[in-house]
Amino acid sequence: MCGLAGYLGSGIAAQDARAVLASMITTLAHRGPDGYGFHVDEGVGLAHARLAIIDLATGAQPMASPDARVWTVFNGEIFNFIELRARLEAQGHEFHTRSDTEVIVHLYQHHGDAFVDHLNGQFSIALWDGARRRLVLARDRLGIRPLYYTRARGALWFASEVKALFAALPGHARLDPMGLAQALTLWAPMDPDTVWHGVSTLPPGHMLAVEADGRERLHRYWDWSFPDACDTARPWRDIDQAAGELRERLVDAVRLQLRADVPVGAYLSGGLDSSGIAALVRTATSTPLRTFSVAFAQREFDESPHQQAMFRHLGTDHTTLQVAAGDIGQAFPRFIAHAETPVLRTAGVPLMRLADEVRRQGYRVVLTGEGADEVFAGYDLFKEAKVRRFWARQPHSAVRPRLLGRLYGYLATSPASSPAFAAEFFGQGMQHIDRPVFAHVPRWTTSARALRFLAPDLRAAVAGFDPLALVESRLPARVMRWAPLARDQYVEAKTLLAGYLLASQGDRAAMAASIEGRYPFLDHTLVEFANRLPPQWKLHGLSEKHVLRKALAGLLPADILRRTKQPYRAPDSDCFFVDGQPLDYVAEAFDPDAIRADGMFDAAAVSRLYAKARAGKAASFADNQAFVGILSARLLQGIHAPAGRRHEAAGIALA
Repeated sequence: MCGLAGYLGSGIAAQDARAVLASMITTLAHRGPDGYGFHVDEGVGLAHARLAIIDLATGAQPMASPDARVWTVFNGEIFNFIELRARLEAQGHEFHTRSDTEVIVHLYQHHGDAFVDHLNGQFSIALWDGARRRLVLARDRLGIRPLYYTRARGALWFASEVKALFAALPGHARLDPMGLAQALTLWAPMDPDTVWHGVSTLPPGHMLAVEADGRERLHRYWDWSFPDACDTARPWRDIDQAAGELRERLVDAVRLQLRADVPVGAYLSGGLDSSGIAALVRTATSTPLRTFSVAFAQREFDESPHQQAMFRHLGTDHTTLQVAAGDIGQAFPRFIAHAETPVLRTAGVPLMRLADEVRRQGYRVVLTGEGADEVFAGYDLFKEAKVRRFWARQPHSAVRPRLLGRLYGYLATSPASSPAFAAEFFGQGMQHIDRPVFAHVPRWTTSARALRFLAPDLRAAVAGFDPLALVESRLPARVMRWAPLARDQYVEAKTLLAGYLLASQGDRAAMAASIEGRYPFLDHTLVEFANRLPPQWKLHGLSEKHVLRKALAGLLPADILRRTKQPYRAPDSDCFFVDGQPLDYVAEAFDPDAIRADGMFDAAAVSRLYAKARAGKAASFADNQAFVGILSARLLQGIHAPAGRRHEAAGIALA
């Protein structure tokens, strides 16, 4: 795992190139604390910050092909590099290192832009073809590793994080109103949008090639896909055969992702997914396993009894990090500096602190169970949508909506606890039942209430924002041929997974401590396999991840195997007050004069929400999400602002 940065363009003087690249890459020292590397050619510069995981001795970047015509910097891991190297050597290629990086330049020389089709990994890549004077940027299929770019000063600038772009482009950091509206509604802007004016993210599964004559081609080389709903052909005799194949594929994915020249640990949440990965490491490999987990004082959020049962079952050397609400509040500004986007939940902060602990214990790599809920329909959202569709067939039924009472039992204030409230809450968006975004309407309706706190000018600037239309405009037409569950999974993957879970709670939380997270459930061949499974094998009645439970049978204690999904959560607005008194930076962020000065939010409306949170009365999802979203946006606006300009309205781009 590493960080990369660079530029393509003639506007940077040769004598300034190294200094410009250094200003960018040093902002990414947390991603690569083991050293920097640079390559400068006419009109192009590449920089790299290295976190040494594979080939500790000779794996430094930038790395060139043997003829020095092709150079690359990349962030991530190519898990199948050993197999690729053997194949390339059989075809006459000569290697000079043991690193996965060298495989990239040889693959490019052999296959051209199709080199990405051969990679099994998590990566963002910048590749310079000096002979053809062309730049290639590529990002992994699932969006595990980030890659941003912008155009300014006559050049294309790219980097693993936005802060590196702004290091080379002082004064360019401005929040974008539409990006902010997306973040406050969808939890993250949809690729390629960001909350930063003029900054784009390379979407997952995409490649951007810039030719010598300036022509650009943005190409999607991979995407989630599902069979048409009318296609009932199955390559499996029954679900048991499919579960057996799934287990074999999981073992293969875990073995690949254990490849490293440093020790590998694993997160253990106490749920099915992380427990399954840890169990596979213990039973299918000879790799010693160290496990790590987070525990909370508040019972509503704590899963430590299940974690303890699991690490005792596995016999692992285990560390539990106790995180209090006050710990989250204290660490929140640091988290936002790494996340570089507003967030609606604090859940990434404990994961950042857990990564700190992993690093202190001498580890650099951890396996996690992230991705299983998207791939095997584990979220309550999928069950909720199934009930709502069933209810919609008899909208006046008093019995059908009662099925919603079987959901969210882990919540202290469940939206299904009151039949009348449940009917109102889950009845939102029933008119959209034939749209691919149907399942997500209640969630987005709740979070969109944060838009009411925008300042009048900003609210006017986003008046035409329609989140449902925006999402649908970026979906392929074929989604409507899929089964409803497949549509729900696809929208979840295109909104929450890459934009939020793999970013703020994944890459950024771990890399803040120089830790590389790996995700066996997001091996793209495993995703392709799972997407072919019949919907009822994933969501069986209201039992989630049905086929995965079968695949993991015999590896886990019965209570873990049967345990209903409890999503990972953390305390929110309570984290920012001690006995009713705000933390110092919170008081500053919610100062009415400062809010009025920066022009982002309505000071009067925000003050009412602040008073409610301070009194401990911000109990609803909408209030908590709005509070955290406003606080994170206020912190974010000040991060890149020059001294003395922190609260200027010019910090928002109203273009």
